[in-house]
Amino acid sequence: MAAVILSFPTLQGMRMFTQRLSWTRRGVRLVSGGSARIEKLLIANRGEIACRVMRTARRMGVRSVAVYSEADRHAMHVAMADEAYPIGPPPPQQSYLAVEKVLEVARMSGSHAVHPGYGFLSENTEFAEACKQEGIIFIGPPSSAIRDMGIKSTSKRIMSAAGVPVIGGYHGDDQSNERLRAEAAGIGFPVMIKAVRGGGGKGMRIARSDSDFLEQLESARREARKSFNDDVMLVEKFVEDPRHVEVQVFGDTHGNAVYLFERDCSVQRRHQKIIEEAPGPGIGPEVRRKLGEAAVKAAEAVGYVGAGTVEFIMDAQHDFYFMEMNTRLQVEHPVSEMVTGTDLVEWQLRVAAGERLPLLQDDIILRGHSFEARIYAEDPNNDFLPGAGPLLHLSTPPPDRHTRIETGVREGDEVSAHYDPMIAKLVVWGEDRRAALKKLRYCLRQYNIVGLDTNIDFLLSLSGHPEFEAGHVTTGFIPRYHGDLFPSPKAPSGETTCQAALGLVLQEKRRTQEFTLTSTDPFSPFGSSSGWRNNVELNRNLTLQLGDEQVLVVVAYNRDGSYSMQIGEEVFLVVGEAELEGGATFLNCSVNGVKSRPKLVILDNTVHVFSTEGSAQVSIPVPKHLAGVSGSGAQGGAVAPMTGTIEKVLVKAGDQVAVGDPLMVMIAMKMEHTIRAPKSGVIKKVFFTEGAQANRHAALVELEEEGEGEGEGDF
Repeated sequence: MAAVILSFPTLQGMRMFTQRLSWTRRGVRLVSGGSARIEKLLIANRGEIACRVMRTARRMGVRSVAVYSEADRHAMHVAMADEAYPIGPPPPQQSYLAVEKVLEVARMSGSHAVHPGYGFLSENTEFAEACKQEGIIFIGPPSSAIRDMGIKSTSKRIMSAAGVPVIGGYHGDDQSNERLRAEAAGIGFPVMIKAVRGGGGKGMRIARSDSDFLEQLESARREARKSFNDDVMLVEKFVEDPRHVEVQVFGDTHGNAVYLFERDCSVQRRHQKIIEEAPGPGIGPEVRRKLGEAAVKAAEAVGYVGAGTVEFIMDAQHDFYFMEMNTRLQVEHPVSEMVTGTDLVEWQLRVAAGERLPLLQDDIILRGHSFEARIYAEDPNNDFLPGAGPLLHLSTPPPDRHTRIETGVREGDEVSAHYDPMIAKLVVWGEDRRAALKKLRYCLRQYNIVGLDTNIDFLLSLSGHPEFEAGHVTTGFIPRYHGDLFPSPKAPSGETTCQAALGLVLQEKRRTQEFTLTSTDPFSPFGSSSGWRNNVELNRNLTLQLGDEQVLVVVAYNRDGSYSMQIGEEVFLVVGEAELEGGATFLNCSVNGVKSRPKLVILDNTVHVFSTEGSAQVSIPVPKHLAGVSGSGAQGGAVAPMTGTIEKVLVKAGDQVAVGDPLMVMIAMKMEHTIRAPKSGVIKKVFFTEGAQANRHAALVELEEEGEGEGEGDF
C-alpha cells in the first residue's frame, strides 16, 4: 500500500509536522520509529471520566467507543460516544469489571486502543496483558509496573531500593489473623490496615487498639474482595495528622520522565479526597523539587510509561514518605492541568502511540493555583452516607477557561446506587491561592441541585474555614474542626423566609393570570390574585415549615404592589417580581430595602432557595390525612441509612443484641457500612437476606427490648 502523509497539532503550540505512515492490522497507523496512530478509542469506564476522555479524543479527531451497563443505558457518556455497546447488568463485576466483555467490545468495534479511566480495570494487570495479547493499545503503563506498584508490599521494597523514603510496616505473605495482629502490636497502635491492591480509599481501615483490630481487618478484607477481588493486607504505622501530598509524573517509551508538580489532597472523609489543590500550600521551591525528583525516581524504578501519581505522607516538618503509586490517571488530575497548561489525556494518547513527551522538565512551568471540589450525592450530616436518586434540578456555574465542570450527569439523570456517588468535579484556577479559593466559593454557590442530598453546603463551610483559608490542611482537618464545620442547624432567616413566601405568592399570581387568559371573563375581579378588596386590605396566612418548626407568615397585599410580611413580631417590606428560566424562578426583589436576586426551585411543596449565602429549604406542611402516616415497621429496630445491597446478615430471629452490636453489612456506591443495634434487646424479625436490595429508610430488623412483651396473654 502506498504511504500517506499525516499532519497533526501537538501540545503547547508546538510546530506541526508530518511523518510517513503505513497501515497495520486493526486500522492502527504505524509511524516511523514504530509508533502508532490511534484513530478509534474504547473507554472502559463510565460517568465523568468517560466523558472527560471523550472530549479530548473528539478534539484530537479520535472516534470514541463507550460501554454501558443496564443501569447506564441513558447515561451521558453513552450519548457522547460515537458508538456505545451494552456489557451486562448493573453490578460492576458483571459489566465494567468483566474483562472478556470489554475485550469483546474492543474486537467488535475495531478499537485501536482502550483507555481504562480510573477505578474499575485501570490498575488490573490481567486486563493490560489481555489488551496486549489482542494487539490493542492499553492507555497506561506496562503491566509489570501496574503489578509492582499495585501490590503495596512489593512497591515499598522497590521504592526503598531506589532511595525513595518509605514508612515502615508489615508487608509479608503470612496473612493469618494472628500474624497480622501480632505485627500490629509490634508496630504500635494506631495502625493502618490496607489492601495491597487497594486504591481510592477502598480496603483501608484504621485500628486504634488491639480490641478493634480484628473487626477493622475483616471489614477491610470484605471491601477489598468486593473492589479488587483480592483481600491480601499490609499493616503499617499510622502517622497521626499528616498531609497527603502527591506528585503527577509522566514517562514515555524513549526514556524521558517528568513531574508536573504536586497536589495537596489532605482534606478527606472516609479516606477519600474531597478538595484537592495544586500546588501544595506552604510548600517551598526546594521541597517541591525534592518531591518531584523522588517521584521521578519512583517512576524510573519501574520503567514507567504514561500518567501516574506518586503519593507521599508529609509531616509538619515537610519530611515525606512514599505511600503508594497510582498507575493511572487520578480523579484530581485537572488541577495539575490547570497550573501547567496541559491536557494529560492528550499526553496519554500521544505517549501510548509511541511519541515523545511534548515537554521536558525545564519546559514545564508552574502558574497560579487551582482547586478541585468533588460534588457528591451524600449527606454530610449523616456521616457522609452516600445517596441515590434523581437530579430533579441541576444547574452549574458557566464554564470558562478558568472554570471546569467535569461531570457525567445531566438534569433528569439518576445517581445510581451501584456506582460511586460523585456527581461532578468543580475545578477553578486563579492567579494565586487566595484568588482561586475566592473563585471556588463563588462557583459553589452557583452549583444548585434538587432531588437528593449533596455536600455542596459542606464544601462551602469547609472552604470558608479560617484554617483552610490559611492553608493549614491535614488529613485530620474535618475531625479536628468538626464543631465548626457541622454547626447546629439553623432555620432559614427572616429574609430567606420572605423570599420563599414571595415566590409562592408570585407563582400563584402567575397561575391565576394563565387561568384568567383562558376564561370567558378575563376582567372579572374574582379571577385575580392581586389581593384587591373594596375598602379592605387583604391579609392572608401562610404556614411554612422551617426545619423542625412551623412558622406563620402573615402577608399583607399593599396597594402599591408591595407586600408586608409579618413573622412573629418582625415585619418585612417585600417588593419583587419573578423571571422564569428553565425549571427555576429568579426573584428580582428587595426585603427591607436590601436588593437581591435569589433563585427558587419549587417542587413537591418545597421551596428550594439558592442565594449568595448558600441554600435553604422552606416547605408547605402537608396535612397528615393527605400525606398518610407511614411507619417503618421496624418498631424501633434498625433501618437502612442508604439504598444498597445487603452484603452480610449477622443476626437471626431470637438473637440477643446489645447497643452497638453489628446487625448487617450494606454495600452502596462502592462503600461498606455496618448497621448496628440502636438499643439492646431481642431480634424479633430480619426483613432482608444477603444479596437483597434495600431502599433508604427500609426496616432491616425488628428489635424488641427486653420486657416489651411481658404481661401479654395473662388474662
